[in-house]
Amino acid sequence: MTGRRGVKRINLALQGGGAHGAFTWGVVDALLADGRLVIDGITGASAGAVNAVLLAGGLAEGGPKVAQDKLASFWRAASLDGKMPEIQRKALDRLFAIVPFEGSPMEAWLSSMQRFFSPYDLNPFDINPLEDLIREHVDFEQLAAHKALQVFISATNVQTGKLAIFPREKITAKAVMASACLPALFKAVEIDGVPYWDGGYMGNPPIFPLFRTTEAEDVILIQINPVVRQEKPTSSREIMNRLNEITFNSPLQAELRAVEFVARLVRQGTLPHGRSSGQYREVKMHRIALSDAMTDLTAGSKATTDYDFLLRLADAGRTAGETFLKDHFADLGVKGTLNLEAEIAAEWM
Repeated sequence: MTGRRGVKRINLALQGGGAHGAFTWGVVDALLADGRLVIDGITGASAGAVNAVLLAGGLAEGGPKVAQDKLASFWRAASLDGKMPEIQRKALDRLFAIVPFEGSPMEAWLSSMQRFFSPYDLNPFDINPLEDLIREHVDFEQLAAHKALQVFISATNVQTGKLAIFPREKITAKAVMASACLPALFKAVEIDGVPYWDGGYMGNPPIFPLFRTTEAEDVILIQINPVVRQEKPTSSREIMNRLNEITFNSPLQAELRAVEFVARLVRQGTLPHGRSSGQYREVKMHRIALSDAMTDLTAGSKATTDYDFLLRLADAGRTAGETFLKDHFADLGVKGTLNLEAEIAAEWM
């Protein structure tokens, strides 16, 4: 959908994926720099939730340039040589990992310890340096008051196993911590007495909150976790890495099935199109995928926070964002460019 002449309105869906989220930083930087897009809504999970609040906080504070600066500042601070105290650096490195310190003696030690101890034993003071970084970069009161932008981040309710959605006006630093709470590393984050774990388990990222809350019907998914890996996992680490990727992609697959089904019925005239009660949106899905931009990454590199590596990811993201706009800007507001039928098709044997 277009607004002022030459400008199109979009929604962003930001997937989580540890340090690979620096790719999302680069994609968003390119989309903001282009100047032809207005962001109506943002949704994110885990590392995607971090990028979502940095982007939204910057837009609320001063617009696209401020958002670009906040993203760059955060990822620089989160890098290996970002001048954090050593104990916080180790904790942040683990936060950005599915498998911490891959290939190191520390990984073997932590893995063996986690078989017998929980984060309530290993991290009794619940040290989480990400919270301090987020508070430094985002004014949550200002974000809550910025009604021109819809923002949603996901978490998993530990007690019910259900997806929890935090809308813009209820997003706090603690809510971001809940969305990025890996249960093997951190205590469950309690909000109003309810414990939460990482949002990626149930919605990575959730797309449905955008359907009735934004004007735009185009959703650009920035996907970090690869859907396809040609290599067969054989080692225990490879098996767990692939299992994690499949697990964190499965909620997204379910949502894409629903999006495709409803959009097809709208196009057929079976369902009424609109935003009012009883009407449905014809969501147009697009995707910018890390796996298309960089083919030499592993699940273990999600733990790599060397600044040069993060810059490489961000540069790949900028190139991917620029390429998407070159190839598909004309499609925005007209048609989706992600082949949902192929994406969600089951393999019949």
